[in-house]
Amino acid sequence: LRRCFPEGIDIYFENVGGKLLDAVLLNMRLHGRIPVCGMISQYNLQQPEGVHNLFYLISKRIRMEGFLVLDFYHLYPKYVEWILHLIKEGKVTYVEDIAEGLESAPSALVGLFSGRNVGKQL
Repeated sequence: LRRCFPEGIDIYFENVGGKLLDAVLLNMRLHGRIPVCGMISQYNLQQPEGVHNLFYLISKRIRMEGFLVLDFYHLYPKYVEWILHLIKEGKVTYVEDIAEGLESAPSALVGLFSGRNVGKQL
């Protein structure tokens, strides 16, 4: 991370947790921000991993805050109106990775956790 972000990470969208969060905390920029919406690496563990580099929240004055999509659900109609316009103009594009047939479902699910898929898995 230090090689890719020599000046530190300003904003990190946290949805992995565990060792990745620990590595990111070491490489955050002063006054960095970490919005937290998930920690997928921890969901199925019998014993969740601890985060060991929390002191960097203090020494680098990092703001780390959890949020849920429900906090912003009231804005959804306005968002849909805004984003549909951009999609129709081709200014926003998306990628779908489509697995055809029910027999493809197990492989597609495994692909989600191994990094094999690209874009939204359907």
